[in-house]
Amino acid sequence: MNFVGAHIVSIDQFQRVDVEEVFSVADRMLPYALRQRVTRVLEGAILGNMFFEASTRTRVSFGSAFNLMGGEVRETAGFDSSALIKGESLQDTARVLSGFSDVICMRHPVEGSVADFATASRVPVLSGGDGANEHPTQALLDLYTIRKEMAAKGRAIDGLKIAMIGDLRYGRTVHSLGKLLCLYSDIEVVLISPKELRFPAELVDSMRTSGIRITVSDHLIENITDVDIVYSTRIQEERFSSKQEADLYRGKFRLNHAIYTQFCQPNTVIMHPLPRDSRIDANELDADLDTHPNLAIFRQTDNGLLVRMALFAMVLNVVDQVDDYAFNVRWFNARQT
Repeated sequence: MNFVGAHIVSIDQFQRVDVEEVFSVADRMLPYALRQRVTRVLEGAILGNMFFEASTRTRVSFGSAFNLMGGEVRETAGFDSSALIKGESLQDTARVLSGFSDVICMRHPVEGSVADFATASRVPVLSGGDGANEHPTQALLDLYTIRKEMAAKGRAIDGLKIAMIGDLRYGRTVHSLGKLLCLYSDIEVVLISPKELRFPAELVDSMRTSGIRITVSDHLIENITDVDIVYSTRIQEERFSSKQEADLYRGKFRLNHAIYTQFCQPNTVIMHPLPRDSRIDANELDADLDTHPNLAIFRQTDNGLLVRMALFAMVLNVVDQVDDYAFNVRWFNARQT
């Protein structure tokens, strides 16, 4: 894959060598993410952050990653604050805003909309998620997290066994992660969800064709006893016709300290793309796990900064210049206390 000037809209674009290249560049971003060093390699560049669906982590992570490289961020949040509410097409919006930006990040509730937008954009477009379809940068940061967590235990991604739990029908993060795992060998995936919220059948078939061993179940306990990763997801309430329909499935597969301690292996890593639903009737990942050393959910969010910085550097062709425009941090750095 030639990253320079490329749109990043689907995991289908990636081969394993591409993923490893992203991870290698992400490793080099660590001093900047930790504020040990500052780089101004993207000084003068503008990121158009266009989020037409609710977002905290992804939107702020993209913006922070760009700021940490010296770039400026301009944001559009929600349909009400854009010309789309006046009937403007995605293509017209793309043509206009790509004249104001050097790169665009976009989230939209309609599947395929980001790729559609990218066809009319004059600058690279990075997907922040499109409906229940895909979330490619989340999958990359998830696999980057898995790589680091497994390496700390003397393991590699190859040979991994992962349980994906919860809303697997509408959870775009697991869709993209499932595709990404197809690039690796000797992978086993357990898909745990209510029958109505199962992983899309065509993706299951594709993963099996790639050699992944897959188990589909609606039972939690017996399927998390020998996995390396438990990856929980929330019920995607915004994809249902009503809150009442979503409530039918909320809180069905809860993971808490007691269940984890009794049924999981001592080294099983706990992941979640966030936000986790902490309301009492949901609570799919209990706060009583927050101090557990195997809880990786906040390491995931930190890793998102590294991966997105890497993608900006690669797409805008400044990977080899990042250190040339760097200097030491001048302010108090709480991360070093």
